[in-house]
Order: sequence, then C-alpha cells, then structure tokens
Amino acid sequence: MRSPAREAIERELRLGAVPSPARSEQAAAAAERLVERIAADGLADIAYATLDSPLGELHAAVTRRGLVRIGFAEEGSDELAQELAQRLSARIVRAPRMLDPVRRELEEYFAGSRTRFELELDWTLIGPFARLVLARTAAIPYGSHSSYGEIAAQAGSPRGARAAGNALGSNPIPIVIPCHRVLHSGGGLGGYGGGLERKRWLLELEGALQ
Repeated sequence: MRSPAREAIERELRLGAVPSPARSEQAAAAAERLVERIAADGLADIAYATLDSPLGELHAAVTRRGLVRIGFAEEGSDELAQELAQRLSARIVRAPRMLDPVRRELEEYFAGSRTRFELELDWTLIGPFARLVLARTAAIPYGSHSSYGEIAAQAGSPRGARAAGNALGSNPIPIVIPCHRVLHSGGGLGGYGGGLERKRWLLELEGALQ
C-alpha cells in the first residue's frame, strides 16, 4: 500500500506542481532535494535540466531508458518540458543531478577528450524511418562525414535524400546522434536544426572541416 506522502507527491507530479525557485534560498534547496528524490525514487518519468556548453545553453532530458532529448537555447527549457509532457508523460521534473552523466560526457566531448558517446538513448520520439536514418548517422565515425544520399541509401531508400534530410532535421538528440556529420554530396553544409554556425563549429571541433 502506498503511503499518503507518496500519493501526495504523485498527485503533485500529475498536476505539474514543482516547487517554485522564487522561494527563499533555504526553501529552494529543500525543494531541489525533494525533486531529486522524486526523480531518484522513480516517481517521475522524465528528468530535465539546463547544461552549459560552448554552443550556448543546452536543455537535456532523460527517461528510465536513457537520453531522450537535447534542445538548443532558443528552444527554451520550459518549452522543451511542455513538449515532453505532451508527447511522453506529464510526470516530469527539473532534476539536474539526474543529468550528471549526460553533462559529463558532453563536457568531455566539447573538451576534445571524448570521440564516442556511451550514453543510453531513448528512441521513443523517433519514428520508424527516422530511426533507420539516425541509426546510420550514429555510426558515422568522429572526424568523418557522410551525405544525405548515402545515409538514405543505407536506410533502404536510395532516392530518399530529401526524406533523410527531414529526419535529420527533426533529430531530437543532436550532437549525441551526430546529424551534423551529414553534408550535401558536393560538400556543402546542408541544413541543421541548431543553425549552420553550430554545425560548422562541431565539424571543426572533430577535425572534419579545415
């Protein structure tokens, strides 16, 4: 039988009643500990946080399966949380410590000391064809690049370069699933959901562009 306290926490989660950060510092610290405990105890389905990076703030979210979402600064953390609440579960909390593994691997990547991510991924937000495209994209080695046509062919659709581009453009886990490594066949950058300056920066970081 569940305790009244547990039922109260679950009720607040369903209502999205996460303690306000505008309270006193002591209350805010206590609220953060409560939210972290909620996430650690499995009462939340999704934990999210804002991470610093050379590309600006990143908003990241994890489920029990793994990393499910990375958004760039302009997407907004509240907007990302609302999107996940609508598409996956309303049982979502801001819990920075739950994102520590994601933060650590991204920091290592941006520092140039990590060339391969080892994070577990949650592919729930990715449709069947996009999953084929992004699975092939995830296999592109660090420092290399491929083309939209090549990725489409590997995904079983040799004439589907445009569809592959759409799948890459809607990649919910950029950087970790490295859609920035897919270029036009002629060498042009193509598109990127985070903007071409970020795409160029990532390729230069990896040594794929001189």
